[in-house]
Amino acid sequence: MANQAHTGTARRAHRALAAALLVGTAFSAVAIATPAAAQVNTASLRGRVTGAATQVTAVEVNTGFRRNATVGSDGRYNFPSLAVGTYKLEVTTPTGTRSTDEFTLAVGQAAVFDFDLSAPTTPTTGAEGAATTSSGDEIIVTGNRIQTMQAGEVGTTISQRLIDQLPQNNRNFLAFADLAPGVQFITNGSDQSRLQGGAQNSNSVNIFIDGIGQKDYVLKNGITGQDSTQGNPFPQLAVGEYRVISSNYKAEFDQVSSVAITAVTKSGTNEFHGEGFVDFTNQDLRDARPIELFPAGAKKIRSKDLQFGGALGGPIIKDVLHFFGSYEGKRRINPRDVTIPATLSSASSLIPSTLAANYGTFNETFNENLYFGKLDFSPTSKDLIELSAKYRDEDGEQFNSGLAAFETRTSIRVEELRGLARWQHTEDAWVNDFKVAYEDVSWNPQPVTQGIRNVYRVRITNPANTAAFIDGTVLETGGGTNFQDKGQKGWQISNDFTYTGLSGHAIKVGAKAKWVTLNSLQLNGFNPVVRYFTPQGATALNTTVPYQLSFQALANGFTDAQIRSKNFQLGLYAQDDWDVTDRLTLNLGLRWDYERTPAFLNYVTPAAQVAAVQPANYPNLTGANYNINDYISTGSNRKAFTGAFQPRIGFTYELDDAGRFAIFGGYGRSYDRNQFDFIQQELAQGQAAGRTFNFLNSGLPSGEQCTASATCIAFNSSYLTEAGRQSLIAGLPAGAGRELRFIKNDLKMPYSDQFSLGLRGRFDLVETEVGYSHVLSRDGFVYLLGNRRPGGLFFPATGAPDSPFGNPPSPFGSIIVGDNGLATNADTAYVKLVKRYTRASPWSIDATYTYTEATENRQFGEVFSLDYSSIDEYPFRRSAGVRTHRFVMAGTVDLPWGLTLASKFQIASPAWLKSFVTVPGVGQPGTKDIVAIEGAGNGDRWGYRQMDLSLTKYVGLGFINADTRVWVRADVINLFNDRNYNGFNSVTGQRDFNNLSIDGPPRTVKVSTGFSF
Repeated sequence: MANQAHTGTARRAHRALAAALLVGTAFSAVAIATPAAAQVNTASLRGRVTGAATQVTAVEVNTGFRRNATVGSDGRYNFPSLAVGTYKLEVTTPTGTRSTDEFTLAVGQAAVFDFDLSAPTTPTTGAEGAATTSSGDEIIVTGNRIQTMQAGEVGTTISQRLIDQLPQNNRNFLAFADLAPGVQFITNGSDQSRLQGGAQNSNSVNIFIDGIGQKDYVLKNGITGQDSTQGNPFPQLAVGEYRVISSNYKAEFDQVSSVAITAVTKSGTNEFHGEGFVDFTNQDLRDARPIELFPAGAKKIRSKDLQFGGALGGPIIKDVLHFFGSYEGKRRINPRDVTIPATLSSASSLIPSTLAANYGTFNETFNENLYFGKLDFSPTSKDLIELSAKYRDEDGEQFNSGLAAFETRTSIRVEELRGLARWQHTEDAWVNDFKVAYEDVSWNPQPVTQGIRNVYRVRITNPANTAAFIDGTVLETGGGTNFQDKGQKGWQISNDFTYTGLSGHAIKVGAKAKWVTLNSLQLNGFNPVVRYFTPQGATALNTTVPYQLSFQALANGFTDAQIRSKNFQLGLYAQDDWDVTDRLTLNLGLRWDYERTPAFLNYVTPAAQVAAVQPANYPNLTGANYNINDYISTGSNRKAFTGAFQPRIGFTYELDDAGRFAIFGGYGRSYDRNQFDFIQQELAQGQAAGRTFNFLNSGLPSGEQCTASATCIAFNSSYLTEAGRQSLIAGLPAGAGRELRFIKNDLKMPYSDQFSLGLRGRFDLVETEVGYSHVLSRDGFVYLLGNRRPGGLFFPATGAPDSPFGNPPSPFGSIIVGDNGLATNADTAYVKLVKRYTRASPWSIDATYTYTEATENRQFGEVFSLDYSSIDEYPFRRSAGVRTHRFVMAGTVDLPWGLTLASKFQIASPAWLKSFVTVPGVGQPGTKDIVAIEGAGNGDRWGYRQMDLSLTKYVGLGFINADTRVWVRADVINLFNDRNYNGFNSVTGQRDFNNLSIDGPPRTVKVSTGFSF
């Protein structure tokens, strides 16, 4: 372990040095910077010029970058790929050059800009009611003449102003993604956040930063580094703006089946700009958490949240070479509670003082450092070269509130290094975009305490009904059980080619190849777990004779327990954006993806496991509803999935000449991927096998006592030592009691089919949208119980419908089989309203109401499905992860005296809850069924609610440049101190007032200050 620690330290040092060299190129000092105005990537502009014109030049006004487009014989021009930013157009005519007013292109925007060079010189009324004039060398056209053709996409754009001004608690730039229909940004009671689209899990999302996907191929939360962390995926100061697409994206998007987010980073401009900030809050600036209100007179526990950072951008060579860099740090201390379950509170008298000292509130620490640096180089008017790098470094402790003692906490470590080199070359009729990317990500939680984990379970008389009892765990002490080291490392090469030489068409083809090594070390049983039971009527807690011992036995040492797979990925697509008429635009695309995972494809099922499940040894599978041989790998009978063809079709039809109203819609199929975290469980079963021994005479109730066997023996205190545990294994038949994992040889990729239809309207600065989307996801990965009773039965012929855990193949434990089959459906109707901010009209509103009916065939977030014999037997019920009604609104307004007020409000109906019940069955006494009920709310009110406010005061300084100013700001998070309790009775749906845990913070004031120039 010492050598491993040294290697890890060296690895971190090398990564830090590499990041410092890359970032140092573009970030010479963390000084105090304003966001640079220009950002990069993913905008397009096309239109038609009426009148004599030969060329249109797009000039980014802040950087001086220039791009040329030839005007065709029909007057059309096309810029298929422009940096996001502020532009003006220069139009070359036989008599000279004319220019337009400035306008802004947003990320993901497909802008259309038509203008008439033959317009009269006197003012006329433009299509939006704006004044449009023409004089000798200038065309004056206001920005609201720009139209956007977003095809069938359902989503929204989060501007830099919203990112800068809206109140938030954690500086995670994704916190505003829930302004898009069907998208949730969820923060749990441990301050860990995730994105969710519709009824699908978070692993189905993907985020593209400067065109590069941040997909996590191993862990569950969709993007790298976001599994079980309070950290942020990217420094907010470095994000210019982003677009959230909840369904019906184009063919360029890969490895996503729900929410796709495309973000652009900031760049330096021809002027130096800088910014710095400090955010702070602590226990004195927040209301008490519910648990701190009891008993009366209780005090708030220490907490602290300190965030700070800066950015600097500017020219190295004016109009040619620019730099930008940023840093953000986070230092947090959070209270976490160890409490006895309220239903077992009367058992507190059984607990000795030495163990009772583990109850109380303790502090968890978290630290994060985020670096980003970037160079933009435009040596000619046809070339743009970018180099950028991000380094993320997190450490601290993870300790969730509950009944586990503080000593069981986990030490966390997240490191992420990403680099990107991009070369875009533009000619009159085509653009080529070539990218090379590198990633190295490590997620490495380890127990703070090494040693035995003790679990204390008690059974007491139910105070409400003395004829009944309550059974449960009251405390866990000792070593932690979260020991993992997982990540991915590799290279990506991609190329996108866009051709505009065919009138009315923008044809785009692309390819991506990726070579990435996936790794997984999972030793959650490295610290043994010992379980004790205290029977009903006892006068003291049993701490001497356990009833069960579980631990992990490494077959070939620590190093060999690491599972690695050198994966290859290939993606190909073609897309045609076709202006069929002046009103009708079609977006026609087709994508194909392929992935080869050698660790899965080349795996050979061990002979002992194959023999154990054959009829001669385990006749119970004869007559079963599945064939175990479909899950046994020979090393050559598994093939990579090649059927991931994905049509993407969208349309926009303008209903009027001015383009105020448009009907839009689309259909698309999108394939995601199977997480390596699921697949590696089959691969690891022979390397780090879990062992479980039950003990006789341990005081267990009669129905739970085991029968003497090789794994049911009398307890001996020597088994609590390493030598004693090894002697237990040595006395067993090979594999005795060890669980078996088999994955289906013909494993498919999960996917979603997405349909959308809606109506968009534009009224000057106001945009409205009414729409409907239908998203169904299929082939999600699932683990099922493969055990069967004699005759192949899953449920017994008579009696209660219990799963057949007690019928494993000798000498092994249960059979667990992996397959495809998780499915969801989501029907969403929504209304969206956006009022854009301008200097002339200095306020904005983004509001979305969503009504969703979602169903699922398995409890939301659950992969293991061990209650029925197949996933097809699970009924579709309302999704526990989706609230029926949801309204989110954000607004900003500039006030007199240099003040800016911003707010965000969200309200949603109660979550749907699930419970298993036994109902009368046909042909047998009982069958299992799942009942879905809508939760009754939070006690005194309906659903979930949170209102946040921020107020910023700016003071100009009048030196360095005209933009130099200092500012102070106050954010009030959860203004009304809403208690969004997350504990509900799964049978009645009523609030469980014994559970004081809440989602989100209590009312919290965060104060900030900074300055910019």
